[in-house]
Amino acid sequence: MSELQLVLLSLLQGITEFLPVSSSGHLILFSKFTSFSDQGQAMDVALHIGSIVAVMLYFSKDLWQILKGLIRTKILPNFSDFGNKLFYLIVVATIPALVLGAVLKYFGTEWLRNTKLIGWNILLYGILLWVSDTYAKTSRQIQDLKIKEAFVIGAAQCLALLPGTSRSGITITASRFLGLERREAAKFSMLLAIPTILAAGVLAAAELWQSGDMGEISLACNAVGYSFIFSIAAIYILMIWLKKWSFWPFVIYRIVLGCLLLTDAYGLYDLKVLLGQ
Repeated sequence: MSELQLVLLSLLQGITEFLPVSSSGHLILFSKFTSFSDQGQAMDVALHIGSIVAVMLYFSKDLWQILKGLIRTKILPNFSDFGNKLFYLIVVATIPALVLGAVLKYFGTEWLRNTKLIGWNILLYGILLWVSDTYAKTSRQIQDLKIKEAFVIGAAQCLALLPGTSRSGITITASRFLGLERREAAKFSMLLAIPTILAAGVLAAAELWQSGDMGEISLACNAVGYSFIFSIAAIYILMIWLKKWSFWPFVIYRIVLGCLLLTDAYGLYDLKVLLGQ
């Protein structure tokens, strides 16, 4: 893999991971509609790790609040303490994706990396995001969530194991249906990404280390660094954007992209011609 491809993938990951447009779908499509070879799932995970490091830095105060809450309550559930409650909300919401992710790990996921599936997911879940963002109430904060509601958001996150759905998009959609304010929905979505992607990152890192391929290990480390830089910028921009505006531009983008991908997948138009290839 060239340094140019790595930088472009990192830029793509950084921009799309926290915007509700599907980073995994874009990473797969990158090789399908360019002259670059498929970077593989291990590199995809490395790129995601960079994004998670950015989340941990941006929300470091919240993570510190969680740690203090756990210390004060001796890890036992005590939902009158927000730090403690936030920890358990994240834990409960993470369980469904970890279970399903382990199942898919056993059966393999290469069959999911196809344009038709990505196109339909980008289109349909984009429309669902519009419905939730347009018609849902916006009065609730993260501290208002109940444990069973966190589980619902976690169950929705399982859909993101299908490329094109968008992990951030589907968790934001579920959060908006439950009444969370836009910035709160985006924040909980990002915090929820930490354990899920870190778990995938540990598995991928272990496999990469066991392979003994120092070239791939070096590329993966570079991917983490580049992705972190682009991701932290994207987080700042998104949170500033949501102070005043909605998710409407991302919905339009998803609908347009989904339609283009489906016309290509069903042989109605060659998208590579539009891209000048």
